[in-house]
Amino acid sequence: MKASSPSLVQHLSPSAEKLLALSNEERIERILGERWIGYTRAIKITKRLEDLLKYPKTHRMPNLLIVGRTNNGKTMIVSRFASKHPASDNIEGDEVNVPVLMIQAPPVPDENRFYNTILDRLFAPYKPHDHVSKKQIQVISLLKRVGLKVLIIDEIQHILAGNLDKQRQFLNVIKYLGNELKVPIVGVGTKEAIRAIQNDPQLANRFEPEPLPKWQMDEEYLKLLMSFERMLPLKKPSNLIETSMATKILSLSEGIIGEMSMLLRRAAVTAIETGSECIDLKIINAIDWSIPSQRRLTVENIV
Repeated sequence: MKASSPSLVQHLSPSAEKLLALSNEERIERILGERWIGYTRAIKITKRLEDLLKYPKTHRMPNLLIVGRTNNGKTMIVSRFASKHPASDNIEGDEVNVPVLMIQAPPVPDENRFYNTILDRLFAPYKPHDHVSKKQIQVISLLKRVGLKVLIIDEIQHILAGNLDKQRQFLNVIKYLGNELKVPIVGVGTKEAIRAIQNDPQLANRFEPEPLPKWQMDEEYLKLLMSFERMLPLKKPSNLIETSMATKILSLSEGIIGEMSMLLRRAAVTAIETGSECIDLKIINAIDWSIPSQRRLTVENIV
């Protein structure tokens, strides 16, 4: 029997290799879509979330605070976790089962808007002008009936958008929900989220921080670049872990994974459009890119 010839695209994962049969336009469309990369910190935090999902009800439930810079992968981690535990039909009751509920904190610490957000996410009917105490009772009753096991509050640093009284009131709402429901609460936000939670000493003790630091030039970063290269359907290897390439990508992304992903996707699109079929320093230098801090400075100068 004739031995099969080795793959000419060993730099790609099997799923990415299959995409090479698509047209350039179709490959570009796939490249621009989001991809999950299970790097070490993301896997560890996901494991923590899975443990919270199975945590037995106790008087003092553990909470988690996932913190990191904007665009550094926080929301993607919790969104993927929530998608793995979707709502399902409850054959024994009227309501569906909702093991994980993920909401975004209102732009200002407002109890009424917070309850409205939860009710909207659960497609529950309510009267917007009902008193906040009535909505509180409705929310707690509903969350118990749907079998909630983990409540995720994204952008929790929004608490700081209100005055101190509003901040304390909103923190009390979070604390009250946790006590009444006896479910873990996961806060997600920027480093300001730590300051927001620390305004209440009791909550500060209950929320254990899980940081997502900026990436640095180390083995974990190089493994991340290898993962990116394996998922981008380019016909030629880019060798992203080569020192000059890795250094350039780290510098342009400022160590933020979302920026890294955007940069490499844009470079991959250019590589297809130009026919080079790989990402090199020439491609990186050719794309229209400004580092995140420059973008912020530009906006500040305009405003």
